[in-house]
This record gives sequence, C-alpha cells and structure tokens, in this order.
Amino acid sequence: MTDTHPSHSEAYLARPTIRRPILLNYGFSGDFEDQRACSAAIRRGSKSFHLASLLLPGPTREAARALYAFCRHSDDLIDDPRSGMPALQRLRERLDLIYAGDPAPFACDRAFARVVHDHAIAKPVVEALLDGFAMDLDGRRHATIDDVKAYATCVAASVGLMMASVMGVSDRAALSRAADLGIAMQLTNIARDVGEDARNGRLYLPLDWLDEQGVDVAAFLHNPQFTPALGLVVRRLLDEAARHYRLGHAGIRSLPKPCRHAIRTAALVYEAIGQGIAANGYDSVNHRATTGLSTKLGLLIKARSDDSRWTATAVRDLHAGTEPVARSLVTLSGILRESAPTQRPDTPASDGETAVGRVTDILLRLHADARIETLRRRDAAREKAASLA
Repeated sequence: MTDTHPSHSEAYLARPTIRRPILLNYGFSGDFEDQRACSAAIRRGSKSFHLASLLLPGPTREAARALYAFCRHSDDLIDDPRSGMPALQRLRERLDLIYAGDPAPFACDRAFARVVHDHAIAKPVVEALLDGFAMDLDGRRHATIDDVKAYATCVAASVGLMMASVMGVSDRAALSRAADLGIAMQLTNIARDVGEDARNGRLYLPLDWLDEQGVDVAAFLHNPQFTPALGLVVRRLLDEAARHYRLGHAGIRSLPKPCRHAIRTAALVYEAIGQGIAANGYDSVNHRATTGLSTKLGLLIKARSDDSRWTATAVRDLHAGTEPVARSLVTLSGILRESAPTQRPDTPASDGETAVGRVTDILLRLHADARIETLRRRDAAREKAASLA
C-alpha cells in the first residue's frame, strides 16, 4: 500500500498556487500587475532595498520584491495603532491560505504564494516573522543581547533566509551567514531608532546592558534624553552588529555570482548607517543617521568587489557556528533547499554591468533632481524675503 501522508518536510512546503481561468482576467494572468504592485511597494518602503534589488538578475529581482512586499505590508499592518492582535491573527490566516495555494485577494499575497512555492521556502521561516510581530504587539522588553538576537532572528534573519532561498542557496554554512547578515541589519535598525522607539513607548536595547550603565529605563521612556551612558550601550550594540556583518560578508562569497553585488551593496549601506550613528556620538535620540545618495553611489561601486577587510578570515568565518537562536530555521531551510529542484542561473554574470549602469543613472538623476529642488526652494525663499523687504 502506498503511503499518501506527506513527509515531515513536505508539510512545511507551499502547494502550487490556484490560478484563475485566464478568461476571468480579460486575457491576462494577473502576475504582471501583482509584480508591478510589489515593485511600487519597495520604492515607497525602502530606498536602500530598492537600490539593492535593481542589481539582482531579473527573475530573482521579481521574487525578492514580492517577498519584500508581503513582509512590508505585514509590518505596516501591525504598526497601525488600530490593528493589534486581530490583525496578526488575520495575517496568520492569510499565510495559511498562501501555503494552501489559495492566497487572499491581495497582490502581495498572490505574488508571495508563487515565491514560497517556487523556491521551497519553509512555512516556519515565514511564521517566525509573524512571531516577531507578536513580540512587538506584546510590548516585549529584552533582558539580554541573546533575547534581542532572538527577536532579530524572527524579524530579520527570517527574511535573510528567505532571500537566500530565492537565490537558490542550500549550503548550511551560507544559510547561517544569511541569518547573521539579517541579525546585523536589525541590530543596526535598533541602534538607529532608539529615540523614535522610545517616543513610541518601545525599547529594544538589552535591559542588562542598560542596568550596567545605570540607565533608568522608566525615566528614559517617560522623557527620552541622550546620555553618555546610553551612548555606550548603543556603541556596544553596534560592536555586536559589526561581528555579524563580518560573518555575513563571508557568506556573500557563497552566493550565485550575479547576486553578490546586490547583497554586498545592501550590507555596506546598512553598515554605513552604523557609521553615521558613531559619527553622531552614538546619539540616536536627537539624531537619525541616514546615508545620502552620494554615499550610496560610492558604496555601490565599492560593492562590486569582495570586501578586502575580511579576506584573511573569510574561510574561517564562513564555517563559523550558527547563531543558536537561528539554528532551527537555518537547519530547516537547508533541508528543504537540498530537496528542491536545482535552478539554473537566470542571468549571465555580464548582466551586472548593465545593472550597475542602470542604478548609477538612477542615483545620479535623483541626486540632480534633489539639487534642482533645493535650488528652486532657495530661490523661492529669496523672492519671498525680497517681497517683504
């Protein structure tokens, strides 16, 4: 008798998407419109991610944008003060539909359903993201840096693992490094947003570190003010992020060659945010570190080659242990990716030159437009001042 029960790994995989008959779409499959909506979401939601996605080869870029659109839509839904736990429950129900192959009528759900099926993304990896949202809704504080990293694994390392799956990565060491890069980026986000989070009643810094520096958490949340003691905590968090960036860069060397430039660009842009925080004296209460267009352009060019900072330790770093809080997700992603069909590279390496030119043109045009707008406002201000004289 044939065993019809799904295997342990198959239970985590998405079913093929149920598509509407083409006649009901007026001759169109609808995929293109879904993808266009996802691209618009990334342009609005994250300039850094949009920049990096432009460097990815075509099909990988489309999958990455669909992934980002679903994650961003979910994040925005949870951030809405009118949402709360009912919104999270609806997201969990929508995720069930996505993995059943019958997504809810949202462009990001339909596009994401195709991605998780085509790239064998394990459902628990996506569920981890929603678990991180639950921590936010609970207003959870994090006692130690390990607790902070557990949160970062949910909301960011999970996305890194999804991105690695989209790029066809199955090697466990490379998947571990993708998780490291996600953790590093989230630690940078936390360091950058200390003031903004506190003004919204949120705190993600390790409580034991704050206690060691004598920072009164209740007083800080009541009236967020920067102090040198708080700066030391932020600096320590960025030092921890730097270790994960180093490990993450080692993993970039294991990615398909056409994808390395995009991921290295994203890593360098986020590292530059940390450098901006340091330049502000680790004061992210009164200042918000950003990266300008000229900085992004320089990092874009720098990212075309391996990062020479880590050449000597690259092999050792690649095979470093997996962060304990991310181990189960890394293991599951590896098992499912190893059983997935091998995918052919979707673009030749030479496409990277075209992508660099395209992104450079966009950045330069944006820079020129911003300068023109600045000059226009300056002239308008002078004319108003002259009329009042």
